Amino acid sequence: MKKYILLFALMLASVAGFAKDIKTVVVTTTPQMHCANCENKIKGNLRFEKGVKKIDTSISDQTVTIQYDADKTTPTKLLKGFTKFGYSARVVEKGEKVKKNEKEVCNNM
Repeated sequence: MKKYILLFALMLASVAGFAKDIKTVVVTTTPQMHCANCENKIKGNLRFEKGVKKIDTSISDQTVTIQYDADKTTPTKLLKGFTKFGYSARVVEKGEKVKKNEKEVCNNM
């Protein structure tokens, strides 16, 4: 009986340890993304930020969707991470449409 109680306690502790607080933030960048090279630069550099789990980019929407572990990082820290590779970023509010600036020139080609 003691073995079962100990086994149950270990299983309960392991489940609690695996429960992570995964959150999502959507940002837009300056300069804006114009090509696959822009997307690759963002994904390639942002993946090294602590707590980042998944990065999705959309040139048509001009957004970067980041899933992150809220126990390891915050949206503010993620935004600061963009400056390390020459971009700035801001959080896109729910329902906000980002306008594509056709005058910007892509410097990643």
